[in-house]
Amino acid sequence: MGAWSARNRKTAVFGWLLFVILAAVLGGLHGSTTVTEAESMPGQVSRAAKILDEAGLKSPASETVLVQSASRSADDPEFKAAVGQVVTAADGTGHVAEVRSPYDTKAVSADGHSALVLLTLKGTGDEAMANVRSVMDAVAGVQKQHPDLTVVELGDASSGKWIQDQFTNDFARAEWTAVPLALGILLIAFGALVAAVLPVVLALTAFVAAGGLVALSSGMLHTSNDASSVMLLVGLAVGVDYCLFYLRREREERAAGRDAATALSIAAATSGRAVLVSGVTVVVAMAGMFLTGIADFRAMAYATIVVVITAVLGSLTVLPALLSMLGDRVDKGRVPLVAKLRRPDAAQTGGRFWNAVLTPVLRRPLAATLLAGAALLGLAAPLLTMNTANLTFQQQLPAGNQLVAASQKIEAAFPGSPAPAGVVIRSTDISSPAMTAAIADLKTRALASGKMHGPIDVAVHADKNVAVVDVPLNGTGNDSVSNEALRTLREDLVPATVLKVPGTEAPVTGRTAGSHDFNAKMTGSMPLVLGFVVAFAFVLMLTSFRSLAVAATAVVLNLLSVGAAYGVLTLVFQHGVGASLLGTAGVGAIESWVPLFLFVILFGLSMDYHVFVVSRIKEGRDRGMPTRAAIAHGIRSTAGVVTSAAVIMVAVFGVFGTLSMQAMKQMGVGLAVAVLIDATVIRAVLLPSLMTLLGERNWYLPRWLGWLPDLSHGEAVPADGPAPVVELAEAGRHRRVSV
Repeated sequence: MGAWSARNRKTAVFGWLLFVILAAVLGGLHGSTTVTEAESMPGQVSRAAKILDEAGLKSPASETVLVQSASRSADDPEFKAAVGQVVTAADGTGHVAEVRSPYDTKAVSADGHSALVLLTLKGTGDEAMANVRSVMDAVAGVQKQHPDLTVVELGDASSGKWIQDQFTNDFARAEWTAVPLALGILLIAFGALVAAVLPVVLALTAFVAAGGLVALSSGMLHTSNDASSVMLLVGLAVGVDYCLFYLRREREERAAGRDAATALSIAAATSGRAVLVSGVTVVVAMAGMFLTGIADFRAMAYATIVVVITAVLGSLTVLPALLSMLGDRVDKGRVPLVAKLRRPDAAQTGGRFWNAVLTPVLRRPLAATLLAGAALLGLAAPLLTMNTANLTFQQQLPAGNQLVAASQKIEAAFPGSPAPAGVVIRSTDISSPAMTAAIADLKTRALASGKMHGPIDVAVHADKNVAVVDVPLNGTGNDSVSNEALRTLREDLVPATVLKVPGTEAPVTGRTAGSHDFNAKMTGSMPLVLGFVVAFAFVLMLTSFRSLAVAATAVVLNLLSVGAAYGVLTLVFQHGVGASLLGTAGVGAIESWVPLFLFVILFGLSMDYHVFVVSRIKEGRDRGMPTRAAIAHGIRSTAGVVTSAAVIMVAVFGVFGTLSMQAMKQMGVGLAVAVLIDATVIRAVLLPSLMTLLGERNWYLPRWLGWLPDLSHGEAVPADGPAPVVELAEAGRHRRVSV
């Protein structure tokens, strides 16, 4: 691929540009089809959504306005006047289909100091979100007229609108922050503007093209907002890294005296191969998420797969063509200070810092293995206390947010009312006396259970033979109290009442049900996904390096880095240790999808460094170096590029740790911590120490596996160079020799 691109430079470059433009334009014209509610959630929640969809019943967007006073009761004239003004102001916007006064619904708190005005907005959910601002402004106007009262609004449309706007703003901020960060790091790594810009431009064009391709195919495989964020996150990180690996090797060969064609050929056969193996690993690891059967995971997996394939394609085709065109002009635009600080031999010797780390590791490999392993196991220890849940929007949003404050006030006055469980009943005759009696019995038993409370609302759609019974559950929505109430409703009350009527189905939905069903699905699918990813990673490494030890070491080290990342994630976001440094607080749980997503993506990304470093070690050994010297050479010669790549990934992922949504913070911090651990403790300490302990056993392959294909391509590097530089201690001083 590298040779073809170098020979057909214009075809490769302009073909890539045409591909990016066509994908972006066609994707924009086609638009994106997003995951529906029925697809996004498993279990009874999915079934309930399908029943409502088939009946043509769209759940209207509802808003709740809390009117509250510390000193006045709901019977006070001023309190009543405020409630009346809320009803009139909301109705006057023209966007409200129904307004229900608390004096009609009896939605007055037990202490008599709080009341709820219930609003049903017109139109679909999207239309309601577009129009809810005028309703919120009307309610805010009433608050200004009554400063001694609390008048706040909360609901599906207002919270959805805030999250949608915040998501858009965060996404734009991440994009405009991450790109300059990556460019600045590359400027330091290369010391030249052209060399720094190339990886960023290729990564961005890969992201743009992948976005268009995902939109084009979203009719067959629906996408989501989370998928777009993940695609930017992973696309920018791997796109820059792949180009960095390739470009640094080509520059290193040129610095060693190779002619341009030979340098490009060596880079293609070594770093190009590492990029291909890494890309395939990420793709197949992400494919494991399809085994969850969850639509959002399928969307994230597919978007990541497309952007990684696109980034690999760009790195192996258009990058060689550009390097062939530019030649040594890729070093144009040198940054004077940075260029002076760069040591000419740093690419091969690894620099003073990594030499200082690696020397004691190679001298005492057993001690290094035990110390580093113990440190990572210590970091992973909090994983044993990890609790996963579908975070409520109160947990997702930043502390002090107006919507969170409104929700807390409503919860305190009316426990459970903002997010009741919904029993969606479909029967052959929803209006029959037997069903009417069964629904009444369900209400009576729910209140008598002590785990649920009123008001219980019943909406009967006789022409559709569907009814919806909204039952407020005790608890916060995703705690043990709410889950126990849900279990009682599903397993005891519904089967004993409405399901006794022949020809009836009655799935239970709602936020608590959604969190429960999602967690159950995740728990059931996780062993399958983890087994698939680990098994494939092992097989890929075994095939790539024809070594059982290398494959087993890769899997164990990756598991250690993921475990340590899990531990830090639990410590910070669940228990709140150091959370204030990130502008958040411990929320008592980790978002349900984050651990599995982190495992899959990290197992793929970790192979970037592992394949790159081990390839360099094996390259040295295949050229006749002793294993110990090959390890030293491989680690030192890749230290600079691995450090640069890791800093870029940590910076990009760290940007997502500063976003508003809790799930995005958890994802960004988890990825950043794992990559940092992987590029330092794993690659600089555990990998060389373990390989040193194993010695020649690193390359052991049983005879019965001799049929495995040899994908090493070691012959691509000519025998006469570049000569690896190895530091040898002799007579109290260091001597540099070429091997």
